[in-house]
Amino acid sequence: MREYAFEVRLCARLESEYPVVARQLGTSVRASGGRIVDVVCVTPGPAFDERIGLTPHAIPAGVVEADVGVGRWRRVTDAFDGPPARARSLAERGVDAGFLESARRDGHEVVRQVARYPDWVGDLVGVENKPDLGTPGDLEAQVRHDVSLGVLDYAILATESYVTRAHLNRLPDAVGVWRVDFDAEEPIEVVREPERLDSSGWGLEPGDAHAGRRDVAPIPPAEKARQRLRVAERAYGKGWRTYDLPGCANAESGAEAGTAGLPYCAYEGRIVDPASECGPDCPGYDPADPPDIDLDAERARRQAWDLGAGGRRRQAGLGEWL
Repeated sequence: MREYAFEVRLCARLESEYPVVARQLGTSVRASGGRIVDVVCVTPGPAFDERIGLTPHAIPAGVVEADVGVGRWRRVTDAFDGPPARARSLAERGVDAGFLESARRDGHEVVRQVARYPDWVGDLVGVENKPDLGTPGDLEAQVRHDVSLGVLDYAILATESYVTRAHLNRLPDAVGVWRVDFDAEEPIEVVREPERLDSSGWGLEPGDAHAGRRDVAPIPPAEKARQRLRVAERAYGKGWRTYDLPGCANAESGAEAGTAGLPYCAYEGRIVDPASECGPDCPGYDPADPPDIDLDAERARRQAWDLGAGGRRRQAGLGEWL
């Protein structure tokens, strides 16, 4: 099975176990985009329900960490670190996300939180998908990065291949292993349970490789905590249905584990990646309206996510506070 199809089918399965499931998220701290994890699942923290009711969108970490409270207005340039342009950009992103509300007072732009930011994040579970262990690519380096850095709480390899002792020996002991058979009654077989990583302590982030050596950056706990928040928020706002169903007569709404809306192609007879496989260059392309399914509504039906969260609060009327 192609990795894209494996990934979206696995996500469809995982959302019955985890309230937040997202695809393709960066976990590197210093190297932007250096490590992209295939699937990230978030378990609920103590105030998870408050996060559901706050906003359906991702809240930038810089907005959460800013000196902005609920009960008072703050000038944007005082509330955010950095130059005024960055402060205004962060304030705008916070308002767009539904976490901040803004107004003008005495000629200055001011902001405040619509609610206190909740303690909603439990564990971050990362899953690396390698359906065929005969072509593992950079698998060992990827999972060693996860274990060494420790932004995730758990790291797991998911595969369709038969897992041998040799496979297990090439992976860090902390990495869990799942063997996945979507045709089985219980599709996920746990070959090895993952061990909890040290997500609250110091981490080591692998960097560029050179002849005979590799750069390594020590990452302090505070930077890891900020990245964990960023990953969790991106997961909450993004989800895993990050594709658009193609406008093609051969495009159908595929189903898996009780959810619909997977990008299935009748011409190919399989799930496809719409971004790379669909369009005029495909011999089976036949222009038509895309399948009639609301992917946001499907996510809201299946996960702990409310597309309309915070709407009444954001529309309360800023004039009452001026």
